[in-house]
Amino acid sequence: MIIRTIILCYFLLCLSATAEENVIIDSKMTFEESIKSTQAPAELIEEISLIDVQYYSFDGKLHQGQLVVHNDVKEDVLEIFDIIKEIEYPVNKVVPIVVFDWSDNASMDDNNTSAFNYRFISGTKRLSNHAFGKAVDINPINNPYITSNGKIIPSAGSYDTKKFETFTDDHPVVKAFKDRGWRWGGNFNSYKDYHHFDKK
Repeated sequence: MIIRTIILCYFLLCLSATAEENVIIDSKMTFEESIKSTQAPAELIEEISLIDVQYYSFDGKLHQGQLVVHNDVKEDVLEIFDIIKEIEYPVNKVVPIVVFDWSDNASMDDNNTSAFNYRFISGTKRLSNHAFGKAVDINPINNPYITSNGKIIPSAGSYDTKKFETFTDDHPVVKAFKDRGWRWGGNFNSYKDYHHFDKK
């Protein structure tokens, strides 16, 4: 009986190790690497963290990426990515935006999911919620920004509500954010920012 239990435990450990080995790593940075050259003040740096998240990508395989988020929303984001993984919502990649030299446009063009980016709201001198790590953008090409005159950003973006990766009011990912008190950019009035979620 003892030998059988030992063999079973060994078998389960092997299965677990194999599952972990099969995770494709999209990002594996240190915190220092993830904020390199940011213009954020020191007091803000003390309030943000680097977290690992797992998700199924468009290749149908399990991936692991990283987000830099404010400590106040860290648990929300981890819970939501657990839901994203559970329902197998496809996420293209999750890489800290430092990889794109802090360019929001370059990150969107690569359909990258990101959070912290110490920057102003486009066309203004007001800090974005991304500057505090309290905003998350998911799959910008599948959920683009659409201006009041119909311009789509990024240019490769397409908003097709027939696809599961496209966010709508009743989408489980949108509901997961809203249930935790986040705003969704798809509900904005003068423009639509379908990939954007933020929390004050």
